[in-house]
Amino acid sequence: MAEQTTSRAHRAMTDDALTPSTIIALGGGGFSMSESGTSAIDDYLLRLANTVHSRRRTEADHRRGGGELPRVCFVPTASGDNPNYIHRFEAAFAGRAETSVLSLFGQSPWGYQDPKLLLNMDLIYVGGGSTANLLTLWRDHGVDDMMALAASRGTILAGISAGANCWFEASSTDSFGPLAPLNDGFGLIPGSACPHYHGEPGRAETFRTWIEAGQLPGPGLAIDDHAAVVFENSRAASVIAEKSEAHAYLVDGRGETRLDAGGDRGVDSDPVNGTDTHAGTVPRQVLR
Repeated sequence: MAEQTTSRAHRAMTDDALTPSTIIALGGGGFSMSESGTSAIDDYLLRLANTVHSRRRTEADHRRGGGELPRVCFVPTASGDNPNYIHRFEAAFAGRAETSVLSLFGQSPWGYQDPKLLLNMDLIYVGGGSTANLLTLWRDHGVDDMMALAASRGTILAGISAGANCWFEASSTDSFGPLAPLNDGFGLIPGSACPHYHGEPGRAETFRTWIEAGQLPGPGLAIDDHAAVVFENSRAASVIAEKSEAHAYLVDGRGETRLDAGGDRGVDSDPVNGTDTHAGTVPRQVLR
């Protein structure tokens, strides 16, 4: 079942040249790691969502004068639909987006939601927690198929930590307690991922070891806290960071190389569209 889902999802994400699929994988950061709830990465995601929403708005929407805010859905499956996590999302996006929550645990007051609601979103934001639990529950409820279909129609997919791991073929996870390689994922992005790369003890060392030993497919992508990698049609297009010291790395049996080794593109928060990888590196933006 997993192989069929991955194949179908990957075709949906890559074969539609008219609607490029966009995935943003956060190593850490966003409202999840902000005491104030503010985040330059989240601001960037909202800019992208506004662009998608503006393109989709119909003449009827304009006549009614409604539908001006982008539709953003938070998917907190990996945290067991933790209510405090959901409230933090709602507070961070209040007044800036029309928010909804996909709850698979039936948490009050949100209740169980049909995953088809994802098809109406401009941005889907997946929270952190247990990667293994997320993968299992999404497959049981058909969320993986809805994610792929939404992305093929132009919805932006984003996620932090477990919400970043899930898009790859494999990842480094603490779903089972100690850090461990997990050769399971939806495969929308080839290879393996490691969030919190320099932010949590043992992350960098174990990820490099597993890549070198072939326990995870390489090259792997390692992402620091407060950094994210933007993918267009499963291809890395740019690195964004809300702190100057945050980077993303390609990891293979020889070591690690900064994915953004070509240098910073500039200090701004305008979305990058369709930037090609050159010589193994991509542009980096430090957001304000």
